[in-house]
Amino acid sequence: MSTDFQQARQALGLRLRELRLSAPEGRLTGTRLAQRLGWPHSKIYKLENGQQTATSKDLRAWAEGVGQPDVFDELDARLKGFESHIRSWRRQLAAGHRPVQDSWNLEVGRSRAIYAWEESVVPGMLQTADYAHHIFLRYADLHGSVRDTDAAVRARMRRQEWLYEAGRKFHALVWEPALHALICPSSVLAGQLDRLAGVIGMDTVELGIIPLGSSLKIPPANGFWILDNRLVIAEDWHAELWLDDAESVATYLQVWNTLQESAVHGVDAQNLISTVRRTLRSR
Repeated sequence: MSTDFQQARQALGLRLRELRLSAPEGRLTGTRLAQRLGWPHSKIYKLENGQQTATSKDLRAWAEGVGQPDVFDELDARLKGFESHIRSWRRQLAAGHRPVQDSWNLEVGRSRAIYAWEESVVPGMLQTADYAHHIFLRYADLHGSVRDTDAAVRARMRRQEWLYEAGRKFHALVWEPALHALICPSSVLAGQLDRLAGVIGMDTVELGIIPLGSSLKIPPANGFWILDNRLVIAEDWHAELWLDDAESVATYLQVWNTLQESAVHGVDAQNLISTVRRTLRSR
């Protein structure tokens, strides 16, 4: 979890404790407030010590529980402030995957140049519908989220229209293991590899693949996307990070450029994809 996020959560916790101790009717103990709200006492402790992220519902209950309902807007603004950068999957997927794809589509639509690094999957902008379908199912199983798979796939496919607009450029880097990963049936992966080979040569796509045996100047870590040097979206198991400060963007761009030095392009990338594609016949 990011240091900035944790500091913001701890600051919110201190504010919650301050409100509890300054309740209009007199200082409330954590035990008393927990009883009033019908919560376990441990939840009061975790929220005040920045060990648990509050929901808007939690904050409203807290404000009312300490007799200061008017402070809810302030508390909720604090929460939205740091959650705009750390977007937990639990909250994002409450209504399914399609709304998440819609948010991505808005950001992609206003971008001219996109730099992407994926170490374990084919980038969404280059996925086939069948491949994307299996990806969404895997994550729905992991997070126990709404299965709106077909709607999510349609939204992701609409985003790919961006690739056919003049003046756009998608710079994609993929680690070779992503080409082998059977997170879908081998027949689906074969179609995905054909699609990947087919975009090489498009004037709006620059695809680089880092062979498994390549010398690396930096460890290949989690995937991330850089949009117009103004926004980085990085994915982790618990959340997406949306980072728009210049220092973070510069760091991720440096990482991308360093990884790029180990990649093959053009005919060499096509040959690598074809080699992996042939291995599927023997699986």
